[in-house]
Amino acid sequence: MGKIRRLVLDTLKPHDPSIVEMAKIISDIEGVGAVNVSIYEMDRKVENAKVTIEGDDVPYLQIQTLIEELGGAIHSVDEVVAGKIIIDDAVTLQD
Repeated sequence: MGKIRRLVLDTLKPHDPSIVEMAKIISDIEGVGAVNVSIYEMDRKVENAKVTIEGDDVPYLQIQTLIEELGGAIHSVDEVVAGKIIIDDAVTLQD
C-alpha cells in the first residue's frame, strides 16, 4: 500500500496549545519528518491554521485524533501526496 508523504490540512484550533507546541507534538509522531503550522485567521477563541506535514509514512488517522484531542478539528484535507517520492503540482494553463 502507498505511503502518505505530505498532508496539507485546514484546521480550527483553540489558542492553547500554541502553534509551537502543536508543531512539536505532531513532529514527535512516528513517520513524520517535518511540520509547518501557519495561522491565517484568528478570533477571540480560536485560530484557523494551515498544517503541512511531510514524512516517510504520515499517519493521517493518528494526526486527526491528535488534533481532536488538542481541542481542534480538521475542516478539510487540502492536499495529499502519496507514493515513493514527493511531487509538486505542475503549472498548467488553468493556473
